[in-house]
Amino acid sequence: TADRQTLDLERTGGCVVDGMDTKQRLRTRLVRQFHHPTGPGGHLAGWIMGHRSSNLARNRWAVDLLDVQRGERVLELGCGPGVALAALAERAVAGLVVGVDHSSVMIRQASRRNARAVGEGRVHLVHAAVDDLPPVDERSTAPFDAPFDAALAVNSVGFWPDPVERLAQVRRRLRVGGRIALVAQPRCPGATAATSRAAGTELAGLLAEAGFSGVQLATLELDPPAVCAQATNAG
Repeated sequence: TADRQTLDLERTGGCVVDGMDTKQRLRTRLVRQFHHPTGPGGHLAGWIMGHRSSNLARNRWAVDLLDVQRGERVLELGCGPGVALAALAERAVAGLVVGVDHSSVMIRQASRRNARAVGEGRVHLVHAAVDDLPPVDERSTAPFDAPFDAALAVNSVGFWPDPVERLAQVRRRLRVGGRIALVAQPRCPGATAATSRAAGTELAGLLAEAGFSGVQLATLELDPPAVCAQATNAG
């Protein structure tokens, strides 16, 4: 696995921290503001996330990799302004797509972007942090009262507290045979294909530690590349 002293997903979202000068570290902190958008700056961050061409390509690519079917239940953790949610809802036309985000700004933007699907009951938005979701047990209420067929997280796992435990909880929310896709596209100064490969390796390791099976990596040639770690819940 990647050296967490050099590639620290939890603190930087997959960026190399050793050797950064002060200016680069400040820029990295600015990049991390996209983690929890608030106020006018948060609205701007959401607009960028919802319109940047590479973001649109990355999210649609991740949805394609999940191969969501029309009647499936899908969970997106860190749904942001709802770009991937919209693509998921286009596929799960007879299912349910649940988007979770801890930013109220992002939940509002995702709601506007997916207004029709929300109104039809095909998209359900939850304002919560990933570590504040209800426990996985028989007392769970909608929309967490049934297993999910697939789960997705794009550029968010690096900010989760105790990501292995969070991923283990996600695995318990998936049916046996359910799929998960974790996507990273490092957004730090000087990020390269090597940065992306290292981030992908770390994501794959987290999935394995959390009990997922059949971990595979895929790459989308952007600048820098996006990587996707995929796996299944073997039960």
